[in-house]
Amino acid sequence: VEAVHLIADGKAPRIPQPKEGATYEGIQKKENAEISWDQPAAALHNWIRGHDKVPGAWAKIGDQVVTFYGSSLVDASVPAGQELAIKGASRPGLVTKSGLVIFGNDGKMVLVRNLQFEDGKMIPASKYFSADETASLELTEEEKKMAEDIR
Repeated sequence: VEAVHLIADGKAPRIPQPKEGATYEGIQKKENAEISWDQPAAALHNWIRGHDKVPGAWAKIGDQVVTFYGSSLVDASVPAGQELAIKGASRPGLVTKSGLVIFGNDGKMVLVRNLQFEDGKMIPASKYFSADETASLELTEEEKKMAEDIR
């Protein structure tokens, strides 16, 4: 009750909170989420996981900014896949049937499951090299009739 009265009377003490020991980390910005490749695999995984979904950890592949989502550490032999040059990485990534395998400076691996391009399009990382393929939908005669009825 005394504290409420002090506040109401405008006499409550005002003590600024010290910055030392504060744990609040402000809003993360996309420009600060670029992946630094000179780290062990566990640090790469934590960086990607820590920025998943917002703002999203990113790297340049070719001239395009690509955001990485859904990482996990891999403790197995190097899988077969198609090499993908990533700017700044000491070793190219591998596009495998499970996703994009990237390497830490300790030689260990991280699997990234999804990639998002600058235009907002998100694809499974395993489909990186087939992202430009377009699939056409073929309707049966019955489906064509149903589509016409719906129209």
